[in-house]
Amino acid sequence: MKKICLIEDEESLADLIRMNLELEGYRVDVITHGTEAFLRAFEMEQFDLVILDVMLPEVSGLTICKEIRKYSRVPILFLSAKGTTQDRIAGLKIGANDYLPKPFDLEELLLRVQVLVEGIEETTTPLEKVIIGNHQVDFSTFEVKNLQTGENIDLSKREIELLKMFYNRIGVVVSREDILDELWGNDQFPTARTIDNYILSFRKLFEEDPKNPKFFHSIRGVGYKFTL
Repeated sequence: MKKICLIEDEESLADLIRMNLELEGYRVDVITHGTEAFLRAFEMEQFDLVILDVMLPEVSGLTICKEIRKYSRVPILFLSAKGTTQDRIAGLKIGANDYLPKPFDLEELLLRVQVLVEGIEETTTPLEKVIIGNHQVDFSTFEVKNLQTGENIDLSKREIELLKMFYNRIGVVVSREDILDELWGNDQFPTARTIDNYILSFRKLFEEDPKNPKFFHSIRGVGYKFTL
C-alpha cells in the first residue's frame, strides 16, 4: 500500500482529502502543525508522496519543503491559496514536483496524486522536468526554458546526461573519474578541460553571476558539486 503524508492545518479539508485518498487505496498520515512537520522532515523518505500546504501556521510550507529536500527526493505536491505564476515558480524552485492552487477540484487532486506516486515506479529518474535558477530543464526533450523570457535553448544529449547526473546527486561531490565512468565508460575519454568546459557552459546558462556560482561548484583537486 502506498503511503502519503498530508500536511494541512485546515482540519475539515484535511479530513476530506484523507478520506478520498483512503478510498483510492492509499494509507494517509496527517500532520496539522508546521512545527511538527518541520521536525519530522527526516522521516518523509518513508512516504511515496507528501502533500504540503504552503500557508501553515508556525512554519511555512516552503520552509518545510526545503528541510525535506535535505533528506529525501520524495515527490512533493504543494497546495496553496496563492496561485500566481510567481508563486508556482517559487514552489518549484525549492524542490516541489507539482503545485495545485486552492480551491481545487478533488478529481484533479486525485489524478495528480496518481501521476506522482506511479511515476516513482515507472522511472528511476526523480523528475522529467526540474527547475534550476530561472530555468526549467526538460530531460525528455533536451530543452531548457527561461521562465522569465520564455526562450528555449536546446542542449546536447551529453549535456542533458551530465545535468541529470548532477541533479540526482544534489550536494554530493562528484569526481572527474565518476563522470568519466558513468557518462563515457570505455568509449572516447575527454580531457579534464572538456569537462571544465561543460561546467563553464552550465554556469553561463544557469547562473546569475557565473564567477560566483550558486549551483555548479568546482572542488579543487576532486571534481564538482551541484547545489540548489
